[in-house]
Amino acid sequence: MSYKAEYIWIDGTEPTARLRSKTKILPDGADLPIWGFDGSSTNQAEGRASDCVLKPVFSCPDPIRGGDNKLVMCEVLLTDMTPHPSNTRSALVPVAGKFGAQEPLFGIEQEYTFFQNDRPLGFPAGGFPAPQGFYYCGVGADEVFGREIVEAHLDACLAAGLSISGINAEVMPGQWEFQVGPLSPLDVADQLWVARWLLYRVAEEYGIAATLDPKPVKGDWNGAGAHTNFSTKAMRESYEPIITACEALGEKAQEHIKGYGAEIEHRLTGLHETAPWSEFSYGVSNRGASVRIPWQAEVDKKGYLEDRRPNANCDPYTVTRLIVDTCCEALEKAGHV
Repeated sequence: MSYKAEYIWIDGTEPTARLRSKTKILPDGADLPIWGFDGSSTNQAEGRASDCVLKPVFSCPDPIRGGDNKLVMCEVLLTDMTPHPSNTRSALVPVAGKFGAQEPLFGIEQEYTFFQNDRPLGFPAGGFPAPQGFYYCGVGADEVFGREIVEAHLDACLAAGLSISGINAEVMPGQWEFQVGPLSPLDVADQLWVARWLLYRVAEEYGIAATLDPKPVKGDWNGAGAHTNFSTKAMRESYEPIITACEALGEKAQEHIKGYGAEIEHRLTGLHETAPWSEFSYGVSNRGASVRIPWQAEVDKKGYLEDRRPNANCDPYTVTRLIVDTCCEALEKAGHV
């Protein structure tokens, strides 16, 4: 007997990478080997030297095919077994290891938008729906669009064993969110990429496209983000480290903005529950700030922070690396370890 292993990887498309996958048939009980692909077809190599290597780093049950079949998240390597330039996971590994003793944890809120016939699901042909206001966490066929796909995706993620912690309808019609975590930096990023692949794959069954475009509809409509909740052991025990982390994020604000997703300036305008991309702020219960401290954290004098700047199309390997490097270094210097 044999099983199907769906090898998934991140390509070299710029400015926003895309997911690719293909199937390998393996004998029952066989380990997941390295594999290869044509990098000249994925913006990762030239035709004269097109071979790239897939190295499995995370696997889980395949809820689409069922049985003993697997989904396999991979890093991309060059043929000399060094990381490919597009391999952002390899840069996260040493940072996560360096600050592992601080026990950093992430929860990422992945927003996305369904499209059908070149318009968001729920938008009428040649026009616009009623203004925003009733769609967020709404109920009813006049307010919610695509729930059957969202529920199927949630079931698929749970069957795969992913740490999905919730779903909700978002502010714009056809816009939804799922949350992954709390998990360690590598785990949350690996699982978010697999959850994204499952989103595309499940929506495919319904003839619907899911997009991570940070501003899918121009004008007076909310964009799509990947709000990133972060804490360390010290932050989960006292309040001062949370403030230290917020201050550190402010000191490296523009470095983070550059790594938080393409076209971020289209979404972070200062409107629609965002702070301007060119300014940094933080505040308690403030969804118009760059970084929000939940009110409960202030009351309890411990907890976490929410970086509201990352785009829906961000690379979670890059986002978690930047946040861990910036915040954990500052906490270490301040003695909050």
